[in-house]
Amino acid sequence: MSLRALASVSRPFLLNSFKSTLKPQPKIISNMLYRNYTAATSPAPIPGLGQPDMTKGPLYRYDTALPKLPVPTLAETCARYLKSVRPLLTDDEFAKTTAAVAEFQKAGGVGEELQKRLLAKANDPKTVNWLEDWWNDLAYFGYRDPVVIYVSYFYAYKDDRLRKKPTQRAAAIIQAAMDFRRQVVDESLAPEMVKKSPLDSSTYKYMFNACRYPAKPSDFELAFDPAQNNHVAVVRNNQFFVFDLVKDGKVLSTADIEAQLDAIVKQAGDRKDPAIGALTSDNRDIWTEARKTLINAGSQNEELLRKIESSVFLLCLDDSSPVTRDEVSRACWHGDGRNRFFDKALQFIVFENGKAGFMGEHSTMDGTPTCRLNDYVCTTLAQGKIDHGSATVSSNLTAPQKLNFAFNTAVHKAIETSEKNFEELIGKHGLYVQNYEGYGKGLIKKFKCSPDAYVQMIIQLAYFKMHGVSRPTYESAQVRKFQHGRTETCRTVSTDSVAWVKAMEDPHVSAAEKTALFKKALSSHTEYMGNAVEGKGVDRHLLGLRLSLKSHEAKPEMFAQEVFSRSSHWNLSTSQLSGEHFDGYGWGEVVPDGYGVAYMINENNLSFNVASMKEMRPERLHHYLKESASEMRSLFEQTLLEAPKSKL
Repeated sequence: MSLRALASVSRPFLLNSFKSTLKPQPKIISNMLYRNYTAATSPAPIPGLGQPDMTKGPLYRYDTALPKLPVPTLAETCARYLKSVRPLLTDDEFAKTTAAVAEFQKAGGVGEELQKRLLAKANDPKTVNWLEDWWNDLAYFGYRDPVVIYVSYFYAYKDDRLRKKPTQRAAAIIQAAMDFRRQVVDESLAPEMVKKSPLDSSTYKYMFNACRYPAKPSDFELAFDPAQNNHVAVVRNNQFFVFDLVKDGKVLSTADIEAQLDAIVKQAGDRKDPAIGALTSDNRDIWTEARKTLINAGSQNEELLRKIESSVFLLCLDDSSPVTRDEVSRACWHGDGRNRFFDKALQFIVFENGKAGFMGEHSTMDGTPTCRLNDYVCTTLAQGKIDHGSATVSSNLTAPQKLNFAFNTAVHKAIETSEKNFEELIGKHGLYVQNYEGYGKGLIKKFKCSPDAYVQMIIQLAYFKMHGVSRPTYESAQVRKFQHGRTETCRTVSTDSVAWVKAMEDPHVSAAEKTALFKKALSSHTEYMGNAVEGKGVDRHLLGLRLSLKSHEAKPEMFAQEVFSRSSHWNLSTSQLSGEHFDGYGWGEVVPDGYGVAYMINENNLSFNVASMKEMRPERLHHYLKESASEMRSLFEQTLLEAPKSKL
């Protein structure tokens, strides 16, 4: 994930502006639709929100009505920072840190000046979100390591028992995704809601027909006009094809899409082309130069690349047949590195045995919108809610177009280099899925616990069992209740969580005391998360203050301390997204000595995806997650379950 990029930030950066060439604004696609929007009755006011824009569809209607991302006070952030680092430090380290923080926030000090500069930026009428330009560039576009492993993420689907033929399943997925796209393009999709309040939808415009572009010193994103680009790109055996999904104003039937995919599989045969996709798996600077080399190799190559980049999305028809959860998850995470185009915002993946999944490029869109897309695809297909059209294949389909790239010696050499770099990268990594079926959200709620906080404690206990210490843990907290909001950090490790994991490993501590300490740990986590989703975490505010320093100004002692960087060295990078039709979800670690732990909390099971460098023994953390979940159930069934009421 992008958090790797933040580990080395130690000075202000000259940030590129977010490039907007060819970025379409949300569009009203017909006069009738326009009349419907403007004639619509304004919804009842929502507390804390401004007036919705009734000229827009439901999806984007509230975006400008949302409040702006706040800047916390200097005092509250400094206090919260000290509280968050206390369990990580010795008494001597904490004393020095406390002194540095006091110096930073003293009246008339450097902290006040940086806060004033940050507030000036935030309060500028031209500023939509004070963090946005910094975050997009620093965390994503300026980040130069490969997107695969370190930035992109995946979902693995459960099997579709009605569609085991790969092109049949792929066609159904395309049809369902196109139905979701229709609602995004015409803006009829309802915004995501939390506690009856809408979330920011601005990133939906970068969901379909979007692609990341490599550039130095910072990448950029282009989103293409959906009205002019209704073609899907398909890659099979490293060969790229395109065909239009819309004919005479209507989306092709599922049978027609399947026929087109069958034609692609037949045309591709068993021969594999030079793997252009492998170039996108490499370091961003290497890919930047390789893209120029590829374009210069043939007069049509840039136009052919644009066909991929402007497509609705990319479908990867793999010739492999992964079986186990570990195999399927790993194949969705990175595959063979060749039959992909890692810069595409959306990649749906279907394997030879009919298993399927998805890969998302993270730079302009976080996981919640794509989770919604993928859940929609899986759920509507499972429930038979998608109109598949006629079962008879049309007789006048236009044959898919193969993108015949020109190659030269320089391109072949670049591909060979990227393939080697990819193999070395993935060869260092391990991935293990712990699908824990002992219980799920149902029992956790009977314990009267927050399911998310509960699972965070499972992870803390597992890590402590393995390493004998608690270390900095990141949990993603979304701040999309604000305009252009993305994420904030929830710091999971607290004095209370450390006391609890130590108690759990101490056989002399009673069950009652362990439970009491657990409740305190849950309370601390819930309190921090509550502040984080209100834009009052520690990490984004401190980042803004650091980036408000001018290039000639000395770094304050608070930022220079080793403790400061250590406290955001995320040995555990965690996040939850759940779907009953998903069989896996994950990403890579964000520091070399850390783990990426993605988890899903379903009604009757918990799923953990553990990814890390092999030397970190991810298979052992996988084991300890199961052990911890079982021990917690055994304890809390004794202490937290209410006795059943007798029936008289």
